[in-house]
Amino acid sequence: MTLPVFISPTIPAVGETVVLDGSEGRHAVAVKRITVGETLALIDGTGVRAEVEVEQVSGKSQLVARVRSREVCAPPRPRVTIVQALPKSERSELAVDLMTQAGVDRIIPWQASRCVAKWIGPKAAKGQEKWQAAAIAAAKQSRRTTIPTVEPLAQTSEILELIAAAPLALVLHESAVGSMKDLSFDADEIVLIIGPEGGVSPEELESFARVGAKAFKLGPEVLRTATAGMVALAALGVLTSRW
Repeated sequence: MTLPVFISPTIPAVGETVVLDGSEGRHAVAVKRITVGETLALIDGTGVRAEVEVEQVSGKSQLVARVRSREVCAPPRPRVTIVQALPKSERSELAVDLMTQAGVDRIIPWQASRCVAKWIGPKAAKGQEKWQAAAIAAAKQSRRTTIPTVEPLAQTSEILELIAAAPLALVLHESAVGSMKDLSFDADEIVLIIGPEGGVSPEELESFARVGAKAFKLGPEVLRTATAGMVALAALGVLTSRW
């Protein structure tokens, strides 16, 4: 069984000690009931991973551990940014969870024209915070060494700028003729756009194509917006060197 994973902003060199406190320390001590002598994994969220042995537990929210091994893990290439149209509320954080498990590097929430969900005013910042929290939890659960960044809510005009600057931009669309297996993935970074339950509108699809995005479909089935990102990432994992 793999080691439980906790986040530490700083991970020292092998042989040194590290203090895990705050919410992570509380989760380790009070929830997971980690005790002296146990081994756990620490990540800093940017690719550094260490295995540490617990030497001291204090109260209900702090432990001290000694670093037994430490490594810097290279990120997968190509890097994948997913532009995720806002799903309905009950599926919103599920989409982030699944994408994180599948290895997404960056997530940009998108207010597409057909989105039922609306992040207006304070909802935008709150929604971003919830998505980032979901990404952190999923990264720990899936034993990742990196935590995907959730960017602020973007409008279509900002997505157009992102596509224009991207080496390769793809739009998942049910009416597309091309399949992902027919595409060439020689770019170091890929932007993948996923529409809402109602799909990317014809106007959005046309504007994306004008600035260089390519439409494709994964297969004959029409996927839910919450699961499409995970399936697309799995396909990219096989078709590129990410896996």
